[in-house]
Amino acid sequence: MANSTEAQKLQNTKINKKKGSTLDTFYGAKIQNTEQIEEDIQENAPKSSKGNGNSPQTHEEFESEMTKKMEALWEEKWEIMQKKFTHLQNQFDQTVKENQALKQELIKQSQNTKKLEENIKYLTDKVIDLENRGRRENLRIIGLPEKPEINTKLDMVIQDIIKENCPEILEQGGNTATDRAHRTPSTLNPQKTTPRNVIAKFQSYQTKEKILQEARKRQFRYKGMPIRVTQDLASSTLNDRKAWNMIFRKARELGLQPRISYPAKLTIYFQGKVWAFNKIEDFQLFAKKRPELCGKFDTENQRARNT
Repeated sequence: MANSTEAQKLQNTKINKKKGSTLDTFYGAKIQNTEQIEEDIQENAPKSSKGNGNSPQTHEEFESEMTKKMEALWEEKWEIMQKKFTHLQNQFDQTVKENQALKQELIKQSQNTKKLEENIKYLTDKVIDLENRGRRENLRIIGLPEKPEINTKLDMVIQDIIKENCPEILEQGGNTATDRAHRTPSTLNPQKTTPRNVIAKFQSYQTKEKILQEARKRQFRYKGMPIRVTQDLASSTLNDRKAWNMIFRKARELGLQPRISYPAKLTIYFQGKVWAFNKIEDFQLFAKKRPELCGKFDTENQRARNT
């Protein structure tokens, strides 16, 4: 009988250890005090007594009590885990809200940046336009030789150019006087072989326009040497006009009567109509849609052949 009781006790102890191990590893969570409870089970387990037929019932009651303690401990730990999970969830939600707020702020800043860029472009265009208007009485003379006798008497040289190329303006009594004339840039670069341009500011805008119109019709000369006379413009506007050079030359070869109008707009005469283009991309798209022009204004291929 004693041997049977001891065997039952050993079996109950193994069962309790197995239950503790199961709880320890449930959902991967370590349950603290499990080993202490197992020790309490062994220490407080009722001792079997000879002739006591109620011993198996006492062990069942004790096992039930210990199970309830383990369940209570697990519920306590589960509540702690739930609180931690809730805290983490709240932190996550807060982070999501902050990220959304930052995203909205980024969108707002991007919109503000775009508005600033638009304003900067508008102000830049205004400044360039004002500079061009300040040069409206100016003419730029290109190719005039760099000689001391010319540089010291530019006003007189300009009058000689008018007399040689458009004397009718003088005959009509036009005011051809200039306020000033100078080379640009002001200092001569000895490494450059081409002469510096001459800027001449006329007293009369109408006279300047008449000279410019005549210069567009034919080649101007100074004492037989070819020169060019163009409108004086801001450097950025001149660069925009230079961008049309390859297309302009090709359009002239095709008889399209190209012109560059203010500030840097290309106009051509095609199929009985005058067409105007502010951007090179617009002209290229126009040319691609016309069989007569398609493939003849490929600026990339032209640059490759030139290089």
